[in-house]
Amino acid sequence: MAADWLGSLVSINCGPTLGVYQGEVSSVDQTSQTISLRQPFHNGVKCSVPEVTFSAMDIKELKILDISNGSAVNSASVSSKTSSAPVAVPKADPRAQGRLNSPQHCSKSYGERHLDVPGQPKAFRRRHNSWSSSSRGANQPTPKKNGVKNGGGPMKQRDDECFGDAIEDGLDTDFDFEGNLALFDKAAVFSEIEGSDRRGNGTRSRGTPQEQTPTRYRHDENILENKPVVYRQIKVPQAGAKEYCTDSGLVVPSVSYELHKRLVAAAERHGLSLERRLEMTGVCASQMALTLLGGPNRLTPKNVHQRPTVALLCGPHVQGAQGISCGRHLANHEVEVILFLPNFVKMLDPVTTELAIYSRTGGKQVSSIKDLPDSPVDLIINCLDCHENTFLMDQPWYRAAADWANQNRAPVLSIDPPVSGQGLAVEAKWSLSLCLPLALAEGAGRVYLCDIGVPCHVFQEVGIKYHSPFGCKFVIPLHSA
Repeated sequence: MAADWLGSLVSINCGPTLGVYQGEVSSVDQTSQTISLRQPFHNGVKCSVPEVTFSAMDIKELKILDISNGSAVNSASVSSKTSSAPVAVPKADPRAQGRLNSPQHCSKSYGERHLDVPGQPKAFRRRHNSWSSSSRGANQPTPKKNGVKNGGGPMKQRDDECFGDAIEDGLDTDFDFEGNLALFDKAAVFSEIEGSDRRGNGTRSRGTPQEQTPTRYRHDENILENKPVVYRQIKVPQAGAKEYCTDSGLVVPSVSYELHKRLVAAAERHGLSLERRLEMTGVCASQMALTLLGGPNRLTPKNVHQRPTVALLCGPHVQGAQGISCGRHLANHEVEVILFLPNFVKMLDPVTTELAIYSRTGGKQVSSIKDLPDSPVDLIINCLDCHENTFLMDQPWYRAAADWANQNRAPVLSIDPPVSGQGLAVEAKWSLSLCLPLALAEGAGRVYLCDIGVPCHVFQEVGIKYHSPFGCKFVIPLHSA
């Protein structure tokens, strides 16, 4: 039987070390288990020796490319036999002559021609074919499904040979999305998750998605809220005439002037002296004034030719000393400050001390209304009023200063204005209250509250249940509740 294969074209794969050999079978020795090839090709290149002999131990795979005429195997029924004419290659290739005679370009193997039976599915033929599509000849491209090729030429034929079968494998069947989705049982999966949570600690239960109510949170809200927010966190012994609320909704009740004096006296007993309160009031009032003047948009080193001007109207009392402290901080921040304070024979010690410090800032001080500017200034800070000495409103200097402020047409900021019963000679656009607000009149404008550093236990000493509404700020706006 070995003589029947003489003259056949075969391909012998000897592994990655020895490579692949192709040629015509010249002899087969069953005793020594060897096979010889005539005119061999090694990895597609013609060998320099006329014959090569292989041992059965070196052969990894043997493929029959063509059967010799007259052999017993060739007498069997063959469905189709195609030409093995080689493909012409360019003359510039130095190995062109070797490739022309190479059996690597034979059209179909023995197994493919026997399995290429009409009526068999192509997928069946491909699974049982031992020779890849690269063994087809260049004149036998892979047929398309519809039998029509888009274009032509040798390059198109090579593309069909290389990629045709792989593309057809993916296009044979479509993925059934609906069928696979129907296999997913959502109820069973959620039930399993819920059961695993309960087994973990016995208390957790997420529930199904239908039971969960989606909640939207703002960027400044805490997601992990254990208890509802209490918006009335400040309670006073006696309800004031007005109530205010912050931007976050916290209720801030107003207090009477008597309770305010008791609170300040208690704070002073615990070490919060008048000088400390004046400094805190001046810092908070100056920060608010700098914001009203434009803040970083105006107070920059490149804008020295447009420095804002502030007129500061003060009286000979504690409220006047608070205004002088505010003017000192504004002058330190490159603001042109004009301080109006009449010449008095005797003034309070805090006023004298603040004037001495203010004189070192380079700020201007005048004692007559005639020395105030005629043109509108950027801001007027009103500190003329006093909580206790209401007779000052009848003084000529007070009326002259109030008339100038009302005629200047500049916005007015009042620091620590009196309660609504005393009346306001200067209508303000903003008012800054200290610690807790008083019941201010309608002419006080928009009310702001500043923190002067009173400890929370001092509030409890005077009967006020207090929780700071300031948060991260020292000055907050208040709205009428």
